[in-house]
Amino acid sequence: MHRHHHGHEHDHEHDHPHDHEHHHPGHPPHGPGHNHLHSHRAPVQWQTPHQPDGAKEHAIGPEPDLDKVEAAFVDGFFQAPDPTSFLRLARIPFEIAADGENLKLLRVEIDALTDVGSLTPHIGGGTFRYDPLPSNFVSRRRRLRFVYFDGASLRALSYAELRDIQTLA
Repeated sequence: MHRHHHGHEHDHEHDHPHDHEHHHPGHPPHGPGHNHLHSHRAPVQWQTPHQPDGAKEHAIGPEPDLDKVEAAFVDGFFQAPDPTSFLRLARIPFEIAADGENLKLLRVEIDALTDVGSLTPHIGGGTFRYDPLPSNFVSRRRRLRFVYFDGASLRALSYAELRDIQTLA
């Protein structure tokens, strides 16, 4: 390891304060805290968002901030004096063709969910541990569903599923 670090390239371990610049051949300089300026990747989502029961994975990445758009829809829908006009403004179809069926919108459902406990499986998966969550770990969210009638039964679609159908149509 070198004792003098100013003005030359060197290989060394990073166990000293970073009050000097590092230059790596073939790469532009690093940003503050060694953030790579040459990396153009989107931020990594480390957690899995809550998925509705029976939801399928998307082949392509989800639309950025779709959860925020959905939350804004929920807030606006609750306050709308004319829900039908609000649906038109939000371009929610009253009738849509999906999977060879002609669906007709009957209801908009908005559920409030609060997770107050967690399950952790024991090794082997036969049993689990249950823990109530402290208040700072309690999560609250809303679930939005558009309930359509397909001629024989009701079919509930999430906001993302409805947008996917509209994109394919």
